Parts: sequence; structure tokens; C-alpha cells
Amino acid sequence: MFKRVLIANRGEIAVRVIRACRELGVETVAVYSEADRAALHVQYADYAVFIGPPSSAESYLVIAKIIEAAKKTGAEAIHPGYGFLSERAPFARACQEAGVVFIGPTPEAIEKMGDKVTARTIMQKAGVPVVPGTDVLGGEDEVIKAADQIGFPVMFKASAGGGGKGMRLVHSRDEVASSLRGVRSEAKSSFGDDRMYMEKFVEKPRHVEVQVLADTYGHTIHLYERECSLQRRHQKVVEESPSLAINAAVRKQMGQVAVEAAKAVNYVGAGTVEFLVDARQNFYFLEMNTRIQVEHPVTELVTGIDLVKAQIEIAAGEHLTLQQKDIHQRGWAIECRIYAEDPARDFFPSPGKIEVLRTPGGNGIRDDSGVYEGWEVPIYYDPLISKLCAYGRTRDEAIQRMLRALQEYTVEGIVTNIPFHRWVLKHPRFLAGDLDTGFIPQEFQGLPFDEDHLHQEVILAAAALSAYHKDRALARTLPQGGGRGGMSAWRASGWR
Repeated sequence: MFKRVLIANRGEIAVRVIRACRELGVETVAVYSEADRAALHVQYADYAVFIGPPSSAESYLVIAKIIEAAKKTGAEAIHPGYGFLSERAPFARACQEAGVVFIGPTPEAIEKMGDKVTARTIMQKAGVPVVPGTDVLGGEDEVIKAADQIGFPVMFKASAGGGGKGMRLVHSRDEVASSLRGVRSEAKSSFGDDRMYMEKFVEKPRHVEVQVLADTYGHTIHLYERECSLQRRHQKVVEESPSLAINAAVRKQMGQVAVEAAKAVNYVGAGTVEFLVDARQNFYFLEMNTRIQVEHPVTELVTGIDLVKAQIEIAAGEHLTLQQKDIHQRGWAIECRIYAEDPARDFFPSPGKIEVLRTPGGNGIRDDSGVYEGWEVPIYYDPLISKLCAYGRTRDEAIQRMLRALQEYTVEGIVTNIPFHRWVLKHPRFLAGDLDTGFIPQEFQGLPFDEDHLHQEVILAAAALSAYHKDRALARTLPQGGGRGGMSAWRASGWR
């Protein structure tokens, strides 16, 4: 096992990795930007190294600075978390060249699965079902011809895309030209690569992904699926496991296909194979995320397996002793991503100081957080505050526990999406399991009432009541007939 691991990330995932390392008896090194000097992950780690200005382009994304920090502190391995450099093959390769273990797959596997066109080709050769589509697209005429053959509607996707960027739904020929320009422009600015491909749009699709683990000795297993259909702008917001979208037979088949997909690229570590599922439970390969996922806790809750510890153990050269027959889904888990964002303003980020923070607890509740009371949520990064998870014996119990936890969750000083999550979990379609990736844009037209405004009214009433009692106390200390004659202004004529 390693003696010391550097975490090339921030926020709740950095804290999550530090906790796993502590349980393994491994020392940790945090890296931080100017904006994160007082961050929770910096306080938790055994060592911390400053790496630059607040902008991630000048700090968390600078490979040379991360490698230098690892060498400076004697870290034997680097855990990339998710986001930032986690799926950058050049970073994994730089770790190899520096003699530092990259806790993740090989650079070659990242390259193969990071390029969506290449990944499609590899999956087709491996016998993995893929959505009907094309390879790299050319000019407008070629695209229209291909789209006519596939059949509208179609999806334009950036070859190097991810995180919901570089995607456009196209319903007809008339939309092809503007969509081509839009996707290529976004792909170029986001990924430095304007290549794109096209897929048939699956009507009312559900997004179901399978967690896989593989060691360096060729042993690969799956840890069943997660339902991730509740999305906003192609970003997941609520996840659960198991999924209501598939039956036992499809679940088994999907798991086997995910294992074959991982083996096709000689995958090592924790990864996720993502699928689209149609109304008939046909499933199609979407992409593979070559890192730990934001939603990994729901899999940990239903399988009892610590995925981050497994990542570290595999990277340290240990055998994956788990056998497929020993892994079972037990109970139900739901995750809500708590963000500093305002649902009433199109989910606009809400940075600022957390004045009050009271997190829920109790049976079946887990809160993976990277903040604390008094912390200033910076403007430079993703505004994720925590990942709130609820576990129950059944889906209904998990939902009720989550609603109770959301009611207990108190954050003051900034606006959060907690009211939005309460709306989701009470919605009849969610309760019935009638989900697809269009659920939020179809159903969410704003909260049924302005909870935040109501909350402000309660605060003002409490402040008025406090002022009233203070004024009465002051009145009792004044001499009779002096000042206001010993009479509180709240009770004097003309005051209400």
C-alpha cells in the first residue's frame, strides 16, 4: 500500500478521498488555489501545497504544478477525483513519466474512451449495442444525407465531448446548418476539437449506467446500475439505485455487456459504462467515464463496497478479491446534488458566505460535503455543496428519508436548490418511476410557491419580534416619565 497520496482535486470529492486514505492508513496531500486556502479539504489533509491563482486554468488544471507538488511532498500516487484532470490522458502519462502512480486507468484507455467516435467503433467491434449513427461528420450536405438515412430527430455530439457540452437535438433538415455551427463552435471552445458525430435520437430515453471495477490482473466485475435520468441541461441532478427502467434479465445482460466494454480497452480501476434505455428496455452504449462518478455513493450504499478504497488498492497492485457472484443489490439509495444555485433564476449560481449550516443525520442518511459554516462559496468552480444520500429497505422508504433530510437541511447566506429537490421527490411522476431525460424541462415550471420569499418573511417576523422584546426590556430600564415616558414605541399611539 502507498504511504502518501496526493489528491489533485478540491471540494467534497477531495474530502471523500482523504477519508478513504485515512481508513487505509495512508497520508494525504491536498493542493489548493488562492480561493481555496481555507477550504475543508485543505484542513483535512496531512499536507497541503499551494498551486496558484483561483482560476482552474492556472491551478488545478496545470499538470506541471500537480506533478511538482507530488514530488515535493514525496507522494507515491495521485488520485484525480472527477472533473479537472481526471480524464486527461496527458496527465496520466505525465504521472507515469514522473514515476508517480496515477490512480485510474491507463492513458491509452482514457484516450480510447474519451474520443466518442473511437469509443463507438471499439464497442461495435466488441459486440456492444450502440445507438444507430455515424462516424465523424463532414459538410452540411453529407450530414443531411446521413440524417435522412438514420431518420430525424438526431443528436449532434462533439467527438471529444463530455459533461453535457457539445450536444444538440435536431428535429428536421431546417435545423441542420445552425446546429452544426453551434455544436462545432462549442466543441472547439470547450475541448479544442470541433470534430463531431451523429446519433439517432432515442425517444423518451432513460439514462442508466453500470459501475465496473477492474484490477491490473485482468479481473473485471460490475456493481450493478444507477438510474440517472433526472437531468438538467444534460447534467444529472438526482440519481438512484436500483433502476426501475429494467427488469432482472436486462439488468444481468447490461452488467455483462459493461464488463465486456471495460475489457475491450483493458480497463483498470473504477469506471462507468453509460447506456440509453428505450421504452422496450433495449439499451445502447452511450459512453464510458474513465473515473469515479459524482453519484458513486448510491452504488456504495446498495452494495456495501467502498469504491474509492477499491480504486486505491487496485492502483497499489492489489488483487480484486471480489467475485461477481458475491455482489448483490440490497435496499434502495437516492442521491440529491445540493448546489449553491437559485431555482427561481434558472438555477443561476449563488456564491457567497454560508452564514448558517445545519446538515441532516439519522438512520440511512449520508452527506458527502466539502463546505462548512462560515465558508465562502467561490465563483470560480462548480457550486456543488454536497451530495445528500438516503438509503432505505425500499424505494418508498428511501424517498421518505430523503424528504425528511431535505427538510432538516439548513443553509443560510446563500440560495440552494434544496426546495427544487423537495419538488422532485414529491412529484407524482417521480413517485411512480415514470422518468426520462426530458422530465425536468417538461415538468419544472418553477416552484409551486416561492419558498425562499416565504423564508425571508419568517426571518423578518422573527427580527421584529426580537426588536419588540428588546424595546420592552429597554423601556423597563428608563425612568418613569423620561425619554418615551417608559412606553415602548411598539405600543405607543400610531405604532403597529
